Amino acid sequence: MRFEILPGIGIMAVCLVLPGMATAHIHRFSNGGKEKRVACYPYQWSLMQRDRRVSGVNRYYVSKGLQNMD
Repeated sequence: MRFEILPGIGIMAVCLVLPGMATAHIHRFSNGGKEKRVACYPYQWSLMQRDRRVSGVNRYYVSKGLQNMD
């Protein structure tokens, strides 16, 4: 009796997970493989601007660690 429910639960789980996974992959593909950051607060915006200046290529998603900075 329990085994009759398992396929339905599996199908529902796939249907719930698939849109979120597809959205993440579509966004990654459309953004050129970069994760998109969102700045909701001024502090987050200032961090993104700092990362853009520090990267040296004027992009916030190209990061340099402290060990790689001149």
